Amino acid sequence: MASSSKAPSSRRSVFDAVHIRSEFSAAGISAHFIPLIWKYVLQNPRCSDLDGVPSLPAAAYALLRQKFRPTTSTLTAAADSKDRTTTKLLICLQNGESVEAVVMRYDTRLGKYDGKPRPGGVRSTLCVSSQVGCKMGCRFCATGTMGFKSNLSSGEIVEQLVHASRYSQIRNVVFMGMGEPMNNYNALVEAIGVFTGSPFQLSPKRITVSTVGIIHGINKFNGDLPKVNLAVSLHAPDQDIRCQIMPAARAFPLGKLMNALQSYQNERPSSLSILCLMELTIRRSMHISLVNCLKRLKRL
Repeated sequence: MASSSKAPSSRRSVFDAVHIRSEFSAAGISAHFIPLIWKYVLQNPRCSDLDGVPSLPAAAYALLRQKFRPTTSTLTAAADSKDRTTTKLLICLQNGESVEAVVMRYDTRLGKYDGKPRPGGVRSTLCVSSQVGCKMGCRFCATGTMGFKSNLSSGEIVEQLVHASRYSQIRNVVFMGMGEPMNNYNALVEAIGVFTGSPFQLSPKRITVSTVGIIHGINKFNGDLPKVNLAVSLHAPDQDIRCQIMPAARAFPLGKLMNALQSYQNERPSSLSILCLMELTIRRSMHISLVNCLKRLKRL
């Protein structure tokens, strides 16, 4: 069983949705107070306790003091790119490990469309991590060389959005940071449930989960997250080459993966689609050209 990023302390993140709902239910406290607590922390990201949350019953304050913290992670560094369009956040978890999240800003008004000024404005996308390290072992990925260390809790995933909100108003979230999201599936689903509810209110259509092709996760994804986007990195259109790039691909043969994606696509509403990304990692030793890669991709 995969380890989880938990500290010796028994106090959990207030953003661990399943846990706080369970504790409130056991104490006879209405769950409708929980979004009020989340809103308070979002508006007061440096708060050290939850005593300032307004209008809670006395039993809720006592429970929060005993079992929860506003956040269990700490933002230890933030580095801006030269053009200030991206900000990399280094976040220390309660167990001492660290993950990164990245805020990416872009202006949809840049350039022209059909010879006319483009509509829109400044948008910010947050790239979040789901694990410390990763067991997929992709040879081109720095995280893959770390090996797998631990899963993030759902609260630790959500806290990345809380920290990032200090720098930009986040409109989109992509699970393309450290780790394979499908290998931390339950926390992934729980975190997205928080993202799309009050007070964050992100549209599920503005959330994208990227996977290297975890078939059992893809098979469940549409039922659990029907409006969330799915991105699949094939790495190569050939199974042998995929295994050279990502040894874990042996457990997910390309033919079975494509069948799973076809089934997934058939279940999707016509207004939604699957986004397939193929990252081509071409090495001289592979004796394969970009043209051959594209030809093979068309046959899939």
